[in-house]
Amino acid sequence: MVEPLLRLRDLRVSFPSSSGPVEAVRGVSFDIGREKVGIVGESGSGKSMTGRALLRLSPRAATVRAAEMRFDGIDLMAASERKLRAIRGARISMILQDPKYSLNPLIRVGAQIAESCRLHQNVSRRAARDKAMAMLEAVHIREPARVYDLFPHEVSGGMGQRIMIAMMLVTEPDLIVADEPTSALDVTVRRQVLSVLDELVTRRGAGLVFISHDLNLVAEFCDRVLVMYAGRVVEELHASSLHEARHPYTQALLRSLPRLEEPAEVLAVPTRDPSWRDGPTYRFGELAA
Repeated sequence: MVEPLLRLRDLRVSFPSSSGPVEAVRGVSFDIGREKVGIVGESGSGKSMTGRALLRLSPRAATVRAAEMRFDGIDLMAASERKLRAIRGARISMILQDPKYSLNPLIRVGAQIAESCRLHQNVSRRAARDKAMAMLEAVHIREPARVYDLFPHEVSGGMGQRIMIAMMLVTEPDLIVADEPTSALDVTVRRQVLSVLDELVTRRGAGLVFISHDLNLVAEFCDRVLVMYAGRVVEELHASSLHEARHPYTQALLRSLPRLEEPAEVLAVPTRDPSWRDGPTYRFGELAA
């Protein structure tokens, strides 16, 4: 049996409050291989907190605990900060939601990509520039030599997101965490960016954690889907079977989607059942104990 790239068991992320600790992530467990796994759910369901916890990038106020969080045989919970710095960016990369807030506005975009390469791969300045140029071409940016010398404010949203992807993939990581990487883009640019990401992930044989609100997009793009509600995974299923989901919450999310073939004046609003908070998890269409 092939060992998963990432093994996560009973992840819990809590924050202090006046009435005691509040758990934002509650007992999340899953394995990630060299595949594309989508994490979906409403805002506040714990998707981004789970993604950040994988890189040990949770806010300072957060308390992160896990029975096991192991990446390629490395215990991430026990790893020192020095060890984590060697892993972040080099072996695990994170693509953030909006390049406007992720790129340094004072540094040219090409230099930022090259800096990532030099920091994690210990190559010369010239070699880093060559790799950065090659990555700009790989993400389908025309005139990469011109774009290399632009500042972040001089590029469009779609181009900025491709630059972010280039920066995160230039080190050839084994695992990529993409947190809503296309939410700020229009539909046409979104498809182009996903095509680039899919091409690079497939060619490099990496694992991808794709965090999104868009169920249709995840169903089309990913291999597996984890549905989160109130800080826990309530259903796990094949992406191709997402529209056959059995958990009431997943079904409610699907009913709230707009459909061209069934126009509606008012979209359905999910009615939540208190039992979903701590009820059983459905896996691959079946109820899990």
